Amino acid sequence: MPLYTLYAGLVVVVVLLFRRLTSIGQRPKDFPPGPPTLPLVGNLHQIPSEKRHLQFEKWAREYGPVYSLMLGSKVMVVLNSDVAVKELIDRRGAIYSSRPEAYVAQDILSGGLRILFMVYILSCAQRTFPWAVDVGSQDRAPCLERIGGKNVRAVSRLGEQGDALGFLESPGDFINHLRRYTASLTTQMTFGFRTTTLHDPRFKEAFEIFDRSSELIGSRIGALLDLVPMLRNLPELLLPIKKEGRELHLRELKLYRDLFLSTKKGLQNGTAKVSKSLSLHNPTATLTKILQPSICVDLVQEQKQEQISDNQSAYFGGSLLQAGSETTSAILVAFVQAMVIYPDVTRAAQAELDHVCGDRLPNLNDVPHLPYIRACAKESLRWMPGFALGIPHAVTRDDVYMNYRIPKGATVIMNVWAIQNDPQRHPDPRRFDPLRYIDDQQTSLDAANCPDATKRDHFAFGAGRRRCQGMHLADRSIFLAISRLLWAFDFKRAVVDGQEATPDQDDLLDGMMMLPNPFPAGIRPRNAARADVVRKEWEQMMERLDGEQQWKEVPEGLIWKDEQMSEAQQA
Repeated sequence: MPLYTLYAGLVVVVVLLFRRLTSIGQRPKDFPPGPPTLPLVGNLHQIPSEKRHLQFEKWAREYGPVYSLMLGSKVMVVLNSDVAVKELIDRRGAIYSSRPEAYVAQDILSGGLRILFMVYILSCAQRTFPWAVDVGSQDRAPCLERIGGKNVRAVSRLGEQGDALGFLESPGDFINHLRRYTASLTTQMTFGFRTTTLHDPRFKEAFEIFDRSSELIGSRIGALLDLVPMLRNLPELLLPIKKEGRELHLRELKLYRDLFLSTKKGLQNGTAKVSKSLSLHNPTATLTKILQPSICVDLVQEQKQEQISDNQSAYFGGSLLQAGSETTSAILVAFVQAMVIYPDVTRAAQAELDHVCGDRLPNLNDVPHLPYIRACAKESLRWMPGFALGIPHAVTRDDVYMNYRIPKGATVIMNVWAIQNDPQRHPDPRRFDPLRYIDDQQTSLDAANCPDATKRDHFAFGAGRRRCQGMHLADRSIFLAISRLLWAFDFKRAVVDGQEATPDQDDLLDGMMMLPNPFPAGIRPRNAARADVVRKEWEQMMERLDGEQQWKEVPEGLIWKDEQMSEAQQA
C-alpha cells in the first residue's frame, strides 16, 4: 500500500473521530429547544449544584412547554406544562413508564431492590415483584389495591391524636411530631404497629437514612455518576459517596428486614393481631377481617406463592414506609411554615372550623363541610411539592411531540415546580392562597384522572402508570392533621432576640426531596378549653391501647361522608 494512501486513511479516521467527539453534547436540530451547549459537556456546566428547581423553572419560561438539556452523551427532556405531562406521561404511558439509570439511588443506596427506581418495570419489577406490579396492563395487584382501598380507609380512621398532644407538650419539636404522625399511619398500614414516640430508635433511624439518602441522590456527584458511567470505576478513595451509600444501604436493609420479619414472625407464631378467620393457608382472606391492617400480611402470603425473598419483601414494605411518611411529613412541615407566614389564612381556616365543628375535634366526616380546609390541603401540595422535579422517567422508544423528536433512552423530567408556579396557571404563585381551590372538590385521584389537564389540582404525586398509589392515604392524613392542628392551636411568628422571626419560604433543604430547612414557630393552644379537649381525646384513645400503646383491636367505623360523596359523583 502506497504511503500516501496510508496517510490519507489516517486523516479520514482522525476527522471522523474528531466529528464524533465534537458532536457529543451538541443538540440535534430536531430535538426540543434548550440552552446553548458546549462540545463534549453539552449543558452539564449549567446545572447548578443547589436550588436546581429555580434554574429549571427559568429555562421553562424561556424555552416553553418542553425543552431539552444535553448532558454529555445523554439527553434530558423537561416537561413544563400540565398538557405536556398529560399527553406524554399519562396517555403515552406504555413507553414513558421506565426509569433512567440511577446508580447512586438504586445500585448503591438500595442494592437494586427499590421499585421506585427500577429501570424497566415490565421486565425488571415484574420479575422481582410479579405479584405487586403490573404496569403493562395497569391492573393493580393485591398489595397495591390495599394502599388505595379498604386498608387505607381503616388506617386513616385511627385518627392519631398523638400528634396534637405532642404539639401541646413540646411545640418546639413540631417537625418531629409531624414526622411521627405520618410514620405511625404508615407503619400501621404496612407493618401493623403504631410509632408511639419520637424516641423510637426505628423512627429516628428511618428519617436519618431518608434525609441523608435524599442529599446524596440530589448531589452533583450523584448526578454525574448517573450521567457519566465511566466515573463509577474510580476508587472509593476518590468517590466517598460509594462507601457512605453502601453503608446507608446496609442500615436501611437491616431496618426494613427487622420490621418485616417481626411482622412475619407474629403471623407465623400467632401473636399478630389478626382475626381467627385469617390463615396463612387461606389466601382468599380479606383485610377487612384483620384486626390490625397490614400490607405485610399480603407479603407473607405471596412469598410462598411467588418465591420472593425476605429482602425483596422487606424492601417493598420499606419503600411504602418511606413514600408514605417522608413525603407527607414534608408537606405538613411546609404547611406549618405557611401558617406562620400568612396569618390571614390561619384566621380564615379557624373561623370555618369554629363554625362547623364548634368545641369538638374535626374528623373525616367533616370534609364536605370544610371547603377552606380542603383547599388548604390542596394549596399545601401545590405550594411546596415534595419532589420539585418529580421522579425521572425514561422513554423506551423514539417518539415525536410538538414536531420534536424525543429519542429512545432519554430521561424525561416532570418540572413540577415550574408547572405549579406558572403565573398563568396560578396567579401570584409564591403566595399561599387556598382560595385557588375553594370550588375544587376533586380528590387527588379524581384530579389525576381528569381528562382535562388544566383542571388537575397539583402534580405532587407524579403522573402516569408510576404515580403514587397512596394518594388516598395522603389526602386523608393531610386533611386530618391540618384540620385538627388549626382547630387546637395558633401558629405565630417566634420571637428571636426580641423581634418576630418570619421564616424564609425560599430557604429549602437541597436534595431529591424538597422541604423547608428548620425554622422557629410560636405554637400554642388557642385556649385552655381546646387544650383540655386534646388531652381528653388522648385519654380516651389510651383506653383502647395496650401497655405498649398499640391497639388492643383496630376501631371499626362507617364509610366516611367524603367517600360517599366521591362514590355518588362517580355513579
